[in-house]
Amino acid sequence: MSEALLEVQGLTVKYDVGREGFWGQHQTRLTAVDDVSFSIARGETFGLVGESGSGKTTTGRAILGKVPIASGRVIFAGRDITEVEGRERRAIRRNMQLIPQNPYGSLNPRMKVREIISEPLVVHRRFKNAKGATERVVELLELTGMNPDDMHKYPHAFSGGQRQRIVIARALALNPDLIIADEPVSALDVSIQAQVVNLLQDLQQRLRLTYIFIAHDLAVVRHISHRIGIMYAGKLVEVAKGESVYRSPIHPYTEALLSSVPIPDPRIERGRAVQVIAGEPPDLIHPPMGCRFHTRCPLAEPRCREAAPPMEAKAPGHEAACWVR
Repeated sequence: MSEALLEVQGLTVKYDVGREGFWGQHQTRLTAVDDVSFSIARGETFGLVGESGSGKTTTGRAILGKVPIASGRVIFAGRDITEVEGRERRAIRRNMQLIPQNPYGSLNPRMKVREIISEPLVVHRRFKNAKGATERVVELLELTGMNPDDMHKYPHAFSGGQRQRIVIARALALNPDLIIADEPVSALDVSIQAQVVNLLQDLQQRLRLTYIFIAHDLAVVRHISHRIGIMYAGKLVEVAKGESVYRSPIHPYTEALLSSVPIPDPRIERGRAVQVIAGEPPDLIHPPMGCRFHTRCPLAEPRCREAAPPMEAKAPGHEAACWVR
């Protein structure tokens, strides 16, 4: 594996959600991400998967510095950026960009495409104004499969897939090394999803980009990711190469997620067993002792309720946090 572009060490994010007690003397905190660690090599796509509320989006936002970190470290290109703020943070953000989930809500409807794509170039003083950045805007539109004349139109003139291409062009404007794609295709039609995923892969090869691909659709993640991390209730429970996760899942939660992925062949789909996870995800304000998944796990043992299992190697290149497996 090549050098690590990003290292996340013991990342924990907590949100203040109110006060409790008779006089409200105790601050209530929700632990959205709890002691998460992973690294990503240059040119790699790391898929981050989990159900809603698992902490995957918060992890991405914490890496970008959009939410405060309670503890842990974020090391980017060999530099600890955990507590970097102000101008330094802005300079780092040139190399770390976000592709948000909703292409409809992430574009200003009052701005033309030229202004939207050139905005980061103007903010970071690469050009004085949008007009001066026109040549770069044309290059980015062509790079993402759009027509250069589209720069004169407003977002409402485009389909969802085209809007996501505009969002991608804006993210590429400053030539970043790392892109965090937060469910970039979940709001698109299935027929368009493959086009956008293929575009991201093509851009990665041409520009040597590194991706964190956040999603809940395991089929899409399998197609694009080199390695996959599975999150549950704020914890990272399994990390492995993409095919290893699908062929030999270790954590019971990963098995349940995979069993929920539909198979295109109706004959196979009708005959296969689907593992249903009983119960609800735990309360992250008052999480259970031990393994977070033990309240829903069919394999849970007494020690699962007493102590949280460490993330450890179960096979070459395959880690999981499970006492039973």
